[in-house]
Formats: sequence, C-alpha cells, structure tokens
Amino acid sequence: MSGWSGLTRRSARRVYQNRRDAGEVLANELTSYRDQDLVVLGLARGGVPVAWQVAHALHAPLDVFLVRKLGVPQWEELAMGALASGGGVVINDNLVRNLGIGDEALQAAIARETEELNRRERVYRGDRPPADLAGKTVILVDDGIATGASMLAAVRAVRAQDPARVVVAVPVGPPSACRELAKEADEVVCATMPPGFEAVGQVFADFHQVTDDEVRELLTPGEPGNPPT
Repeated sequence: MSGWSGLTRRSARRVYQNRRDAGEVLANELTSYRDQDLVVLGLARGGVPVAWQVAHALHAPLDVFLVRKLGVPQWEELAMGALASGGGVVINDNLVRNLGIGDEALQAAIARETEELNRRERVYRGDRPPADLAGKTVILVDDGIATGASMLAAVRAVRAQDPARVVVAVPVGPPSACRELAKEADEVVCATMPPGFEAVGQVFADFHQVTDDEVRELLTPGEPGNPPT
C-alpha cells in the first residue's frame, strides 16, 4: 500500500455539471489502467453513474458495490459504522464507547443492514453473480466522500477478496478523509479537495438523488451505451 504518496489530486477548486461529468474527469486521471485486468465497482447508488463513465473509458466491466451505514439507535442519521458487500464492517469504536452502545444493539444494527444490503444487491444485480475480484485491479468509485467511513468499509471488504490492487477514485473529498483512505488503498484519486469542504454536493451543479431504476439501467448487460464487459 502506498500511503499518502499514493494520493492524487489535480485541482483544489473544481465544479462538475453532474455525476457523469465527474466520471469523465476521473477516467482521465485513471488512463494508465486502460485495458488492464480490472473491475470497476460503483458504490450504490450515487457512485454508479460516475463508475459507468470510468468503466466505459477504461474498457472494463462494471459492477455495483453496496455500503450501508450503521446508524446509532434512536439517532439513525449518526453513523456508528458501515457495512459493505462481502461482509466488510467498520465500527467507530470511540463513538460506540462514548455513547454506551451495547454489543446487542450493535449486532442488531449489523443484522438489519445486512438484510437490506442483500435485498438491494438482488434488486440491482438480479441473478448475476458478483464480479470475481481475485487477482484483479479493483477501482472503487463513489460520487464523493465525506467522513470516508463507507469507502473504508468497501476497501476492506474488497481487500478480503484477494485483488492484485485496490484503487479508490472519487470526484471530491476532504483532505483528512482522503489521507486516511490512502493508508489502506494502493492508490487514492481524489480529483478535488476543496479547502472549505462542507458536503459532496457543493461541487456539483446537478446532484439529484440517484434512483434504483437508474442503477439497474446502468448495470443491465446489453443496454445501449453500457460499457463493454
């Protein structure tokens, strides 16, 4: 793993028209991976349109990857961790300890979100099996990161499947979160890291909520315009 030296940033102040525009920018940063043995994984839902552009440009297969927030009991918007496809879990131990969250409540949240994660995977992928990641370069794409907890869970879950290399690619994120991810991913491409970062949507003109139908359409094999597999 490359650590901080593996972090790439091209612009501190960039604005994207939409997620596909962001994907084109990321694809330009990732051209060295074109035509290699790789898989592009889009974090559902917002990361899939971005990943679609990356996969198309790099001539790579595209698949969906899910991460579910583990909300604090009675305060669901506050994340005490994250759960990823394949069983990867990241827990904010300090938060859990400070709020006095017991193991029973934590395990209940994990079980609940595991069920929902599996349901969504069936909705998005249907009967198609997940992509085989062993021995391949895996590029994890989202539409941005805030705390980085979700992407960290994704990196650890992918790493457990024995890929040759794990690359994180996002259009925007705060420097602190990107630095933390660079400690575990082999490379982190964060196209812009605004000094006054507040939210992912601040660098998008169009940041609408991506629907399940949009995700399914982008992932359906044989749909016009889909990246080759």
